[in-house]
Amino acid sequence: MRPFIFIFLLSLCVSVSFAQESTLIKSPADLPLNDQRLKIFLGGSIDMGNSENWQEKLEEDLSNNNIVILNPRREDWNKDWQPISTDSNFRVQVEWELEALEFADIIIMYFAPNSQSPISLLEFGLYARTKKLIVLCPDGFWRKGNVDIVAEKYNIQTVQTFDELILELKAQIDQFKKKSL
Repeated sequence: MRPFIFIFLLSLCVSVSFAQESTLIKSPADLPLNDQRLKIFLGGSIDMGNSENWQEKLEEDLSNNNIVILNPRREDWNKDWQPISTDSNFRVQVEWELEALEFADIIIMYFAPNSQSPISLLEFGLYARTKKLIVLCPDGFWRKGNVDIVAEKYNIQTVQTFDELILELKAQIDQFKKKSL
């Protein structure tokens, strides 16, 4: 009888550990540097808050996974902050993004149609050789050709739709969980 109870309790523990929710970290919050879970950075079109909040949809779709989501989109972004290194608020944002990109296991780069996303292009270039990137660059992005050619040259994983992005992320989350067991 005891082995049965032990196995039953063990199965409860295992199912509970996989049912944990994701942790959302938004700029400028501290990064959980000792967290061993998979960390996903949501890079891509924000355009000073003018692009759709695609990060929110992705956060929702991944919320029941035991991962860390790193989102640079700030609720308190102030358009009056100057994009210069001496503006302390701007510097905090840029330094947070750079640290979060380094910290991430997976970096999403979403280049929204009708967006220019110069910082996302910069980050895409910085991480092109890392094998961390998953890129979604639909028709309508002003430099789609550049993104496609760089992705091809450096064998960067690309997806064609937002739904494909979510499926690929879930597959990589499952793969990470299997490696962690």
